[in-house]
Amino acid sequence: MLENIPSEVIIVEGRDDTKRLIETFGNQVKTIETNGSALDKQIIDRIVKADQEYGVIVFTDPDYSGLRIRRMIREAIPGVKEAFLSQAQTVSNRKHASLGIEHASKEDIRLALSQVMTPPTETHLEMIPLSHLIELRLVGYPHSKALRQKVAKHFNLGYLNAKQLQKQLYKYGIKQKDLENYLKEGE
Repeated sequence: MLENIPSEVIIVEGRDDTKRLIETFGNQVKTIETNGSALDKQIIDRIVKADQEYGVIVFTDPDYSGLRIRRMIREAIPGVKEAFLSQAQTVSNRKHASLGIEHASKEDIRLALSQVMTPPTETHLEMIPLSHLIELRLVGYPHSKALRQKVAKHFNLGYLNAKQLQKQLYKYGIKQKDLENYLKEGE
């Protein structure tokens, strides 16, 4: 018997992702496949219905298409749960390396789905100013990308470029003080 099977329906991009989740959790895992970025109204309606019945977790690839799918689902379900893997965790070992949940290790998949992020319901959150992110060397410096990825991994935010960092920190209610404390600990 496999442990920690998510009770929610996991939203993935394709059948290879579903196959990998079955390999990880067994046949009891429930998924809805978006068929890549071809997310139409019928699939969105299935996802909304599944969210009402079981809850859903969006678990898409850390690339442009995966981010686009996440945005579309968040428009339909604003408080949707999300799980993230980094690009490094999802890269294929084959010659023409592609990114995908189907390439991730079982351990990384289990960990990601055990650290699901849900946007807070607070309405009085403040966005961390870009100038402060620059002061913290998260934007605009030669090693900013590597530092952002450490922050993303620590707070379980998925792959981030400089523009997305500010939005993700805000979206998940990560306060400036929490960010500063993490960066100080890492020195």
